Amino acid sequence: MDLHAVSLSDLAHAANLVGERWEGLCHKKLFITGGTGFVGKWLLETLVYANRVMSLHCEATVLTRDPQQFKHSCPHLAQAPGLTLLQGDVRNFSFPDSRFDMVVHGATDIAVSAAPLDVLDTCVGGTRHVLDFAAHSGATDFLLLSSGAIYGQQPTDLAALPESWPGAPNPLAPGAAYGTGKRTAECLAVQAGLVHDMRIKIARCFAFVGPHLPMDKHFAIGNFIRDAMMGQDITIQGDGTPLRSYLYAADLAAWLWTILLRGQNGVAYNVGGDEVVSIAELAHAVNAALRTEVSIVCKAPPSTHRAPERYLPDLSKAWTELGLQPCISLQDAIQRTAQWARTDVAA
Repeated sequence: MDLHAVSLSDLAHAANLVGERWEGLCHKKLFITGGTGFVGKWLLETLVYANRVMSLHCEATVLTRDPQQFKHSCPHLAQAPGLTLLQGDVRNFSFPDSRFDMVVHGATDIAVSAAPLDVLDTCVGGTRHVLDFAAHSGATDFLLLSSGAIYGQQPTDLAALPESWPGAPNPLAPGAAYGTGKRTAECLAVQAGLVHDMRIKIARCFAFVGPHLPMDKHFAIGNFIRDAMMGQDITIQGDGTPLRSYLYAADLAAWLWTILLRGQNGVAYNVGGDEVVSIAELAHAVNAALRTEVSIVCKAPPSTHRAPERYLPDLSKAWTELGLQPCISLQDAIQRTAQWARTDVAA
């Protein structure tokens, strides 16, 4: 359970990457959904740091279904100056009687155990409700945290997915709720922006690693780090051949703030890493980065009859338009995450 802040060096790294763009938050009021999840906590960590170091005087209201749980797990954030917790669900929360300059919408339950209809309702109904609130509150800028899942299955002969890729999830597939919901949410956001004269920015998020990442959920890299730290076998649920890339959380936070503050209206940007590894290679990378010698066990033998499944972003738009690129290597990211997890356990 999270009980402490991330390292000051990580916060300084993220703040330096955003640089003078932070001025866009001076004396602004933000409304943030999904602020108590992995990505949301990093947005709050970096905002609190920037507020303190740069005297931004930025205020943020954070929507959460369980304020008490968040106060218990992250007291340093819940009690931070300038942050206010608001209890509610994105699908039906009562609109606070206040004006906001910017809205960051990141709330979506992507847990494997979540009911598909709830996931779809949160993506679509929740986004519609938050957009209605943004218009009601007079917000001028809206950042939607979307997902690379909107592209559907990546062709095996396509090295990385550009934002222009026309693919989509198969709506008839059993696991299509999340990708289809996020795709619809993007459409809703852009249309609402046209109607209400809001600047809509979209971040299509891929895979990440860093402090606050759950070590006991469906995130392979979190599970691998946990197993290695505990001296247990690293277990790969499949055959280990799927290809992924991971962006460190401090880089992630800087990218998201930059997209909100400098992204083009009505444009989506891929957000992810650029070091391509298979899931099996990732397990070995964790072993090497943490200098452990635990065994690596694959639940299924690698297939020799098909190309590896890919989930890899093309990052050229983020670089050419916003000057964004991954800064922290995968090895360093694994080590930083493990160091934070050890401190968390000790606390």
